[in-house]
Amino acid sequence: MRVSGRVVGLGLAGVAALAVASGAYAASTDLGVPVPWGMGLQDSASPVKERVASLHDLILVIITLITLFVLALLAYVCWRFKADRNPNPSRTSHNTLLEVAWTVIPVLILVVIAVPSFRLLYFMDRTEEPDLTVKVTAFQWAWEYEYLDADGLKFESYMIPADEAVAQGKRRLLDVDNEMVVPAGKNVRVLVTSRDVIHSFFVPALGVQKYNIPGRTMETWFRADRPGVYYGQCNQICGVNHAFMPIVVRALPEAEFTTWLEQAKQRFAVAPAGETMRVAEARQ
Repeated sequence: MRVSGRVVGLGLAGVAALAVASGAYAASTDLGVPVPWGMGLQDSASPVKERVASLHDLILVIITLITLFVLALLAYVCWRFKADRNPNPSRTSHNTLLEVAWTVIPVLILVVIAVPSFRLLYFMDRTEEPDLTVKVTAFQWAWEYEYLDADGLKFESYMIPADEAVAQGKRRLLDVDNEMVVPAGKNVRVLVTSRDVIHSFFVPALGVQKYNIPGRTMETWFRADRPGVYYGQCNQICGVNHAFMPIVVRALPEAEFTTWLEQAKQRFAVAPAGETMRVAEARQ
C-alpha cells in the first residue's frame, strides 16, 4: 500500500496543480494584453479565437482523463502485482480483447479530436466576403501594412524603443509607432508574406497565426468583435532582433475607422521619400 499511497499523493498533487493553473488562467486574461505569469489563453475577441479556445478545452479534458486513467491503472498494477502478492508471475503473452481495445479506443479518441480540428482549420483559413483586405509584409525586423482597398495606403510599423516607451507611458517592448487599425465587427482578410526570412504574424486574442514565407502569399482572416487594442508578436525565430517585432492591432468603431483611414491616407502620402528608411536605421 506504500507505493499506492505515493501514487495517489502524486495524483492529488497533479489535481492541485490544475486547480492553481485554473486560478491563474482566470487572473491572466485581459483585452489583448499579455500579463505576468499568465498561464491560460487570452480572452477571445474574435469568432476564430472562440473556436480555438473551444478546441483547446476539449483536448485538455481528453488528455486529463487519459492521464488520470493511466495514473490509476499504474497505481493498481503496482499494488495488485507486487512481488509479495504474486511470487509466481503470470506468463500470459497475448490477450485478444485487450489488444483490440488498446487499438480501437485510441483511434476513436483521435477521431474525436480530428473532426473539430479540421473544422477549425477550414474555418480560420479564409473568409468568403471580407470587408477589408490588409497585406502584411514582414521583414527584419518590423512589419509593413498595405490596405488594398484604400488607394494603396501603405506604412511600416516599428517597435517603440524601450526607453522611449517608458517615458511616454506606453507598454515596453509591445507598443509600436504605427498600429494596424481595423474596423470592429468587420471581417478582415489578411494576406501575409515576407521580404527576407520566415516570420509569423501572431495575435493571440484574435486567434490569428500565419507564417510569412518569402516568395509566397498566405491568407487568413479575423474579426475583432469589440473595439480595443490587441497585441501580438512575431513567433517564428527570424534573427537577432526577433524579440523586437511586436504587433499592435487597434479595432475602432466603423465611423472612427473611416476618419482614421482618411487621415492615414494624407499622413503617409506626404511622408518624404526615404523617411521610413531613416527611421528604421535610427532604431537599429
